[in-house]
Amino acid sequence: MQTRISRTDATPVEMLPGLIRRTLAWGEKAMICEFTAEEGVIIPMHSHHHEQVGYVLEGRVQFTVEEETFVANSGDSYALPGHTPHAAHFLVPTTLIEVFSPVRAEYQ
Repeated sequence: MQTRISRTDATPVEMLPGLIRRTLAWGEKAMICEFTAEEGVIIPMHSHHHEQVGYVLEGRVQFTVEEETFVANSGDSYALPGHTPHAAHFLVPTTLIEVFSPVRAEYQ
């Protein structure tokens, strides 16, 4: 179990060129992360067993979830069940907050 108080304590990790993850805190069953992305970053289609719930703090991102495509803007939220194929294309510089359950060990 890990608790962080300040965002500045979270180590930035470049997941892809232009995509930075900060793991903020985690408990036994859930984890919260911040993602910042430059315009044009694409996260290719993938899936994982973790449930993923997110909130767009600022920006605009196009998600493809299985066969459906939608755009999430500042103030929008989304939920993806585990094992669901999904991809993202950041249309402008964007900041997301995402919660994963169970905890993603590779993000600790």
